[in-house]
Amino acid sequence: MSTREVTLRSTVAGYTAEGKLHTLSVWFILALRLMMGLAFLQAGLGKLTGEGFSAAGYLQNAPSANGSPLADLFVSMAQTPWFMDFVNVAVPWGQLLIGLGLVVGCLTRLAAFFGGFMMVLFYFGNWDVSHGYINGDFAYMLVFLSVAAFGAGRILGLDKYIEAYDVGGEPLVERYPWLRYVLG
Repeated sequence: MSTREVTLRSTVAGYTAEGKLHTLSVWFILALRLMMGLAFLQAGLGKLTGEGFSAAGYLQNAPSANGSPLADLFVSMAQTPWFMDFVNVAVPWGQLLIGLGLVVGCLTRLAAFFGGFMMVLFYFGNWDVSHGYINGDFAYMLVFLSVAAFGAGRILGLDKYIEAYDVGGEPLVERYPWLRYVLG
């Protein structure tokens, strides 16, 4: 087994963060991607194969009952028929596609972005700060952001091969650099 440490360094707004990571960290990054992928794949499949999914009751009641600062927004969403039609399709299919993308490592950054976005909405919908502002939804949002930041789809995932696909004599992501934002 070959292992070593690698140095990471990043500067944002004049502040530099630097640290060493052990190369075994790649397995933990893969584990995070697969864990979130399986969780969302199961959640989406459960909603699609169940008795029919509707977010209306949740949006109308839960955020108001738990004191969410966005309760009025969630109630307004629930009272807008076309928006509820969209949400009732987007949530289960979104969870399924996010989960599938993460499990196979395809369009990983795009999947992780939308997974993180869903977790922000769940965070405000499930608002409960009695034990502090950090809860499971917030932690999952950070896991999604980590999966995206580490380019976890390149670790035993399809993104590695998609990025390297030869288009006119050069790798796909060199020909179309914007793809780096959705692959990886």
